[in-house]
Amino acid sequence: RLCDPIAEQVNGMMLQGLPEEARAMAGPMMGMFSQMGGVAFGSQLGQALGQLSKEVMTSTDIGLPLGPAGTAALLPAAIEEFGEGLEQPAQEILVFIAAREAAHQRLYSHVPWLRQRLLAIVEEYARGIRMDMSSIEDLAQGLDPSALSDPSKIEEILKQGAFEPQTTPEQLAALERLETMLALVEGWVETVVIDALGDRLPGVAALSETLRRRRATGGPAEQTFATLVGLELRPRKLREAAALWRRLTTDAGADARDKVWEHPDLLPDSSDLDNPAAFVDRVIGGGTSAFEDPIAQLRETMERERAEQDQ
Repeated sequence: RLCDPIAEQVNGMMLQGLPEEARAMAGPMMGMFSQMGGVAFGSQLGQALGQLSKEVMTSTDIGLPLGPAGTAALLPAAIEEFGEGLEQPAQEILVFIAAREAAHQRLYSHVPWLRQRLLAIVEEYARGIRMDMSSIEDLAQGLDPSALSDPSKIEEILKQGAFEPQTTPEQLAALERLETMLALVEGWVETVVIDALGDRLPGVAALSETLRRRRATGGPAEQTFATLVGLELRPRKLREAAALWRRLTTDAGADARDKVWEHPDLLPDSSDLDNPAAFVDRVIGGGTSAFEDPIAQLRETMERERAEQDQ
């Protein structure tokens, strides 16, 4: 779900992006060149998954629902390794991680649009992938076709960096939306897990902070996906998102908090995470009906946009 959109974009990009004179020069090698992007991506993917398989703790480690819908999963060996050095009983750590997995599953089960919306942002990121075609053209001119039958030679070609995607403004915009959405998911999960376990698990606050730092600085899962042509899955505003959900829970209650998930247009954006008080005021003060009726808010938004265009 994460890798296919990127692989499809990368694979074949060499052929599409090369100028006509470079295609003529490459001649019969063009069929091979059209697959080199996929080879480079596959090389990264294999290494990344090999590392990830040893360290991922749950099916929602990076906030995205990568397992079957409604199916929770825990990997005890990785959870045990996570708990090494922490001054918490192993059983409490297991309960904490299990509660987070259950909270993720609950959110994705009760918010039908969320799963596809996040994966659509990944696809949008993939559509923005571009290659440095001048470097690829230079590589094509000096490439020895016999090298393609030697895995070590192929590895040397890939290490030259000619097939590394370039970051584009479209990708940066997609990444910002993805980071904000992941921060909202992770902040919500942190809030409900602390509420659920706070009186039962004395170390839940310390465990939440440990996991928050791991996510913010880029834990093993995040570093793995960053290897996949630059796709970073870090909720950079996790602390701000958790503070917003906490404030909304305190001021408006859990039901009002969860109504915000009824439609994507009702969710806080990046600016709301910087000013949670204003967002909470919109929910509980004067604008409550809009959150109870997402369609009404959509109409208001459309009318406001039309009015701005007419001015």
